Amino acid sequence: MARAMFRLGEFNSVSKGGKEPLRSRSLLSRSLGWLIGGIWVVCQIVLITWGTLAIYYSNLPWAALRLTLAAAFAAFAVWACWVSPRRGMSAVFLGLFFVVVVWWISIPPSHDRPWRPEVAVMPRVIIDGDRVRITGVRNFDYRSRNDFTVRYEEREIRLSHLAALDFFVSYWSDGLVGHTFLSFIFDDAPPLSISIETRPEVGEGFSPIASMFKQFELIYVVGDERDLVRVRTNYRNETVYLYRLNASASDARRLLLVYLARINELADRPEWYHLLSNSCTINIVRYANAAGRVGRFDIRHLLNGLIDSYLYHSGRVDTTLRRRPMMRRISRSAFAHPCRRSPTLLEGPKRRTQRNHRHKGDNRANYGHLTCRAIKMARAICFLRVVQIKMARAICFAADPIGPRAAVCGLVTA
Repeated sequence: MARAMFRLGEFNSVSKGGKEPLRSRSLLSRSLGWLIGGIWVVCQIVLITWGTLAIYYSNLPWAALRLTLAAAFAAFAVWACWVSPRRGMSAVFLGLFFVVVVWWISIPPSHDRPWRPEVAVMPRVIIDGDRVRITGVRNFDYRSRNDFTVRYEEREIRLSHLAALDFFVSYWSDGLVGHTFLSFIFDDAPPLSISIETRPEVGEGFSPIASMFKQFELIYVVGDERDLVRVRTNYRNETVYLYRLNASASDARRLLLVYLARINELADRPEWYHLLSNSCTINIVRYANAAGRVGRFDIRHLLNGLIDSYLYHSGRVDTTLRRRPMMRRISRSAFAHPCRRSPTLLEGPKRRTQRNHRHKGDNRANYGHLTCRAIKMARAICFLRVVQIKMARAICFAADPIGPRAAVCGLVTA
């Protein structure tokens, strides 16, 4: 009897508008289902794309075979996930994807390939107390980008004479990505530059997508500063900027020792270059952490075309000066002398304040516009979010302008 009365009361409440909470719950459950379904579809797209590219960039010897297998994998994956009426086909696709992952992981790096002359020699280091002997130091004599005299040298440096640390940023095109490397400055020897790069074979060129699928080994190019900088400014037509870091001599020595240990590790055991996890700026930050850096990950470590802004705001350079005098654009004549740096390259930041000027057509002479661009992008995202909320409210109120669903719409703004 009590149950009957309870059901009668429930029926009366539903007849007086109790259906609205049920309808609201069903709307929320459907929305949650759509969200989960959308996330699963996105995951499927990511898995299919990754598996297709992994097969295409695999170690199979024939390009036609790689292309055929990649296309077959993509076609089967699309059919299994979205066309086939059988529910078990998604599990079959996941099993096939797992096989591709295992195969991809088993592809080993190697030191035995037909390397380009610029990266043919792996450097090695012998540390004897304060003295460090480095073999395989690159010091090419360039006549053009592809015409040069190959010359690898042996250098000896003393850690106690390490005086300063320079940070170079090289841009091959306008954008959010560039190449970064360090130059260690000694008071009794020429600067020693170390650049973390890909190790391409003869006929290969850099590809950002291919670099994430085991296409390039990793190399630490140890070279004369005149080689590593001059080839970029004079022959590759890249825009190169120099920043004098405010690291102490002891911090610079600790960082150099981390670099030297990694150089020997890489000479003994090859590694793959990876754009997102084993690249130039990522490794510089990683080794700076090992040497005592305090700081968190920053998106500008990946978008290293904005690394100048990071250096300034994190206090890695002299922040008492304006941003623009902190950097020095390296001109073609900076390394005109065959034996030493140009005097303008040796100037301290305060001297650069008087000489630095904005170059016509140089949209990187003042990198403050990059920060403004990021602010504008954030404002645009906020504006789109507001529009999305208003559209959701309008849809809810159009469906039921006076019912409880109007209260549900208020959840969108939470």
